[in-house]
Amino acid sequence: MRTNIVLDDELVDEAFSLTSVRTKRELVDLALREMVHRRRKKNLLDLAGKVSLRPDFDHKEMRRLRDDSD
Repeated sequence: MRTNIVLDDELVDEAFSLTSVRTKRELVDLALREMVHRRRKKNLLDLAGKVSLRPDFDHKEMRRLRDDSD
């Protein structure tokens, strides 16, 4: 999607100094991806204490199976 936006120059300069991206397009893309990731992670934290696992669920076994598949 193409769009024109006005960006805060000081904020853009600071963001460039904190990242390895080279273009404003990459910078905006990275910012959007990080925002979406952070919001999704926050939504998962809202579930804390609301999810109950089966009594026989073995998280160590699941971790082992996951690691073995790599």
